[in-house]
Amino acid sequence: QVQLVESGGGSVQAGGSLKLSCAASGFIFSVCGMAWYRQAPGKQREMVSSIRPDGITRYVDSAQGRFTISRDNAKNTLYLQMNSLKTEDTAVYYCATCWSASRGSYKYWGQGTQVNVSS
Repeated sequence: QVQLVESGGGSVQAGGSLKLSCAASGFIFSVCGMAWYRQAPGKQREMVSSIRPDGITRYVDSAQGRFTISRDNAKNTLYLQMNSLKTEDTAVYYCATCWSASRGSYKYWGQGTQVNVSS
């Protein structure tokens, strides 16, 4: 079955960096688009960044210029390099894959990794 396992979360001071990883298995990694979402306490889940199989990327405005999404198809792993972190980046970060047009959302989700940014 499809599995997505996030890692790399933790606690960091504002201005610091973290690199999240999402190890994927159970599907053909290279043909599916992938994305990072986050959900802060009391807020709706939002998409942070996405990457298509052809490498085209998208970012939410608040992440543009600070975060970089990438994928290693040989390792079946998705990454999110986060620099210049701000307290408002504190959230649980999820990776997702395989867009479902019928659902209007990604079909598979990881369990999430917590990112805490302190001032």
